[in-house]
This record gives sequence, C-alpha cells and structure tokens, in this order.
Amino acid sequence: MTLGQQGRRRTSDDTKKPASAASAAGAGLRGAGTAPDLRERLARWKSLLDRPLTSYYLILGCTLLLLALGLVTVLSASTAYQLEQGLPPYAVFQKQVLGAAAGLVIMWLAAKLPPRLFRACAYPLLIASVLGLVLVLLVGPRIYGAERWVSLAGIQVQPSEFAKLAFVLWGADLLARKQKLRQLTDSRQLLLPLLPGLVLLASLVMLGDDLGTTFLLVVIFLALLWVIGTPARLLVGMLGLMAFVMLMLIVVQPWRLARITGFLGQSSANCTSCYQLTEGKYALGSGGWFGVGLGASKAKWGWVPNSPTDFIFAILGEELGLLGTLCVITLYGGIAFAGLRIARRVPDTFSRLAAGAITMWIIAQALVNIGAVLGVLPITGVPLPLISAGLSSLLVTMTALGILMALARSEPGAKEALAAAGPSTPRRLMRWLGLEQRPD
Repeated sequence: MTLGQQGRRRTSDDTKKPASAASAAGAGLRGAGTAPDLRERLARWKSLLDRPLTSYYLILGCTLLLLALGLVTVLSASTAYQLEQGLPPYAVFQKQVLGAAAGLVIMWLAAKLPPRLFRACAYPLLIASVLGLVLVLLVGPRIYGAERWVSLAGIQVQPSEFAKLAFVLWGADLLARKQKLRQLTDSRQLLLPLLPGLVLLASLVMLGDDLGTTFLLVVIFLALLWVIGTPARLLVGMLGLMAFVMLMLIVVQPWRLARITGFLGQSSANCTSCYQLTEGKYALGSGGWFGVGLGASKAKWGWVPNSPTDFIFAILGEELGLLGTLCVITLYGGIAFAGLRIARRVPDTFSRLAAGAITMWIIAQALVNIGAVLGVLPITGVPLPLISAGLSSLLVTMTALGILMALARSEPGAKEALAAAGPSTPRRLMRWLGLEQRPD
C-alpha cells in the first residue's frame, strides 16, 4: 500500500470517528432527557386538571360517553327482550333515544342557569314530587311487586326519581339558609326539618315497595350532613340509625328477606332464588377480556331477566368484556372526581351542598347496580345511571348533571375563562385543551 493510500485511509477513518462519537453523545442526551420529558408531561397534565373549567368539561365528556354507550347497549339488550316478549323490537330503544335527546336539551339549559334559580325550584319540585308519589299509590299499577309508575299522556313516569332531585335541592337550600342564620349550632336545628322531610319521602316511596330509591334518599341525606360539616358523633349516630331502619324494612317483608337470604346463600348449590345473580355472573364471565362484540350477546336472549334495565351491566360486560366494564367504571370515577372537586371549590354553601349530594347519589346508584350484578351486593332494582333503559331515570340524571355543570361555572376563575374563550364552544374547548393559540 502506498503512502497516499494510507493517508487517504487514515483520513476516512478520522472522519468516521467524530460522527460515531456524536451519535453516541446524542443517544446519551436522549436517554438523559427521558426523565425530564416525563416530568414535563406530568406537569402539563397536572396543569390541565388545575384549570378552572376542568370539572365542567370532565362532566360533559363523561356524560356524553356514558350516554352513547348506554344507547348502544340498550339497543342490543332491548331488541332481544322485546322479541322474546312478542313486542315491537325497537320500541324501548326509540323511547330511550327520545329521552336522550330531551335530556341533552335539559342538561344544556340547566348548565346555563344560575344557582339561585335552582334554589327557587326546590320547594315547588318537592311539592310536585310528594303529589306524584301520592298519585302513584292511588292509581299506579303494580309491576314486579312495586308501585313506582304513573301514566301521564301515555308515558310512564316514575315520581320517585324526581323525588331524589327534589330532596337534593330542598335539603341544600334548607341547610344553606340555616347556616346563614347561624342555626346549625345544635343537632336539633340541624336535623329539623331535614329528617322529617326524609321520613315523608321515604315513607311514600316504601309504600310502593321501592327499597332501592329509599336507600338512595338515605344516601342523599347522609351526604348533606357530611358536606355541611356535621359532628362525627352525630353523623355516625345517623348512619347507624339509617342502617337499622333499612334492616327493619327488609325483615318485615318476606320477599325482601328472601332476596337477602338468596344473596347470602348464592354459593349454595340448592339456591332457588339466585337465578338472576347466577345468569348475570355467567354473562359477565363469558365476555372475557375483550367481549364477544357489540350486539353478539347470548345471555340477552331470555337468560338474564331485566337485561335492558337492572342487569344491563351484565350484557355490557358480555359484549365489551372486562376492558369495557373498566372503562365504564373509570367514566363514573371521572364524574365523582369532578363533582367532589366542584363541592370543594365553589364559594357558596348551597352550591357546595348540592354538588356533594348529587355526586354521592349518582355514584352510589352506579355502585349499587354494578355491585348487584357482580354479586357483592343484594339486588335492589335501581338502574345504572345514563346506561339502563328508563325515561324518568335518564331525564333526572341528566338534569342533575346539568346542575353540576352550572355549579362548575361558579368555581374560581371559571367565568373569566369562559369570557376569555369567546362564544364558540368548539374553539373554547380547543383553547382549554391547549390545541389553539390565542392571538397576541
């Protein structure tokens, strides 16, 4: 090899070394920048959650996703149920779609209203609920052993659903007025007339054999006491009293007692009252991780009783699998996070009480329904919010969520954020997510 060739070879080797060294240094820098990048992303997500309108958009997004999923599942479950009963296959689904459309309008209107209008509606809504419950006892039909419905203009209405919302608004307004007048210094002023109001509504509901709604009224009552800051001794005493009353209501009615004993003995081979629990578990188990596919459920064809209503979570689990059920639970968790965030951040007492009570009611109802399908709680007959078929439940739940959205607009900085975003809702959402830059 000549000297010229050796020189050219050394030159080419020397030019390769810096490149390889630079690539190694770049790889080291990229590796070193992984942790800061992760911290930066976490900081961005935290700043997103700390924004004034986080609760507002979180409730809106979770509600729309649960509503869409509910409509699809109701279509699947109710079609098979109606065909099994020899009825028009799409009647339940059509009613649910109309209810969802009306509910979206009501939720949008409620989200625009100031909290003082909700306070003004508290007493009229409570009176209307009491009259509706009395009307049910007088002329309502008995379906599945319970009197819950009354027909108005050919539409089945369930006044007990409206009673829950009425009790929230009335109780929140009552306690807010008492706190303003400094009348919450002793237990008697705290419980009167809130406790008699609960007894009145619960008695009318229980005369119609609706234990599930009675339990939810008790949850609302305890949530109001908790949010207002009731002393721990009194709160524990009320919790024990309510548990004792619920137990007595179960024991005095043979068919309720049989349902509880069936729940406790569901692992027994000769359990005769566990059919619904057993079939619901089979439906959930057959879904596996990813489900059998939307509309492909087999259990909806007469195997799971009340599949479009009380046990729709079993059909959802069969068609969407464990992944789908976890997504549903996560969406309810998002509503819980947003509702409690609103209750913590709003400035006035009424908004704080109403937000806390609505959140506890909706989440408790979801947990009771899901727990019954999973077999960890007794069957109470309460629907799964936003998913189960049922016009009254859907409208009341969406109204309550619209009230939560209106209360979220009272959070510190929310009004300024809405004013700065402008009137366009899509552009407001894009700016809130950081996808559009504001002009300088």
